[in-house]
Amino acid sequence: MGLAHTLLLGCIAGVTILLGLPVGRMRSPAPGLRLFLNAAAVGVLLFLVWDVLSAAWEPIDAALGSVHEGDGGVGAALGYGLLGVAGLTVGLVSLVHYERWMGRPARVLPADEPARPQGPGAMTLGEVTAPRGLAGWSDARRLSLLIAVGIGLHNFAEGLAIGQSAASDEIALALMLVIGFGLHNATEGFGIVAPLAADVDDAGRARRPTWAFLLMLGAIGGAPTIVGTLIGHGFTSEPVSVAFLTLAAGSLIYVITQLIGVAARARRSDLLAYGILVGLVAGFLTDAIVTAAGV
Repeated sequence: MGLAHTLLLGCIAGVTILLGLPVGRMRSPAPGLRLFLNAAAVGVLLFLVWDVLSAAWEPIDAALGSVHEGDGGVGAALGYGLLGVAGLTVGLVSLVHYERWMGRPARVLPADEPARPQGPGAMTLGEVTAPRGLAGWSDARRLSLLIAVGIGLHNFAEGLAIGQSAASDEIALALMLVIGFGLHNATEGFGIVAPLAADVDDAGRARRPTWAFLLMLGAIGGAPTIVGTLIGHGFTSEPVSVAFLTLAAGSLIYVITQLIGVAARARRSDLLAYGILVGLVAGFLTDAIVTAAGV
């Protein structure tokens, strides 16, 4: 299959992530609904962690099987294993340090307070300003961004699979991958914006994200599918797939801990359980539909 048609398939698979984004603009959802949506996002992300780790384990399992059968060495298995551990470590620990950096307090100077030098070579208090850019975002917005990044890494690996299948002229497989990944991406869009349902200002009023903000999140989560398709059409690399899958898994695991922390503070274990169940069922149901179709 030509590159243009292959990129079209990747675009179709990636753009479906936009279907779940309008949930982020719900008007003042009830507290119980907010918690339920948050928990359902946990369920969707738990399914994605299982999905990406299963795919990342396949080459390791194949290499171990070759060792058992006597037609392969331990080098490949060890290499894939170390690559997987490195991906998980970077995906998980990097976000921990990122959140710590983003959470550093900044002193806001009152308008009537004069600027006073603090010492030789030091900034004046007038130079200390309120957080700008990402540091000024609410916790809910930053969490949605982290989810989008984790899902984007996952979707890059999916794009690699689409591109490699099309490049090998396995057209039927490529089309079924597009259908399956497109279904998954529709649920992933909901997972990205679920934290925004609980985004409120200091007065307790709900903050509604702009369409531009939602489209930015959709691009971060969905565009890597297209990029992965382009790269996958050019060459096949299992190590690259393992690296991005485990990076995605580490990122998603960190985000899941944050979302569960939100539910724990609300002390509604019932809504947490029901929401996770619904999210998991949605993830496995879309996977079952694709599997039953022959992928």
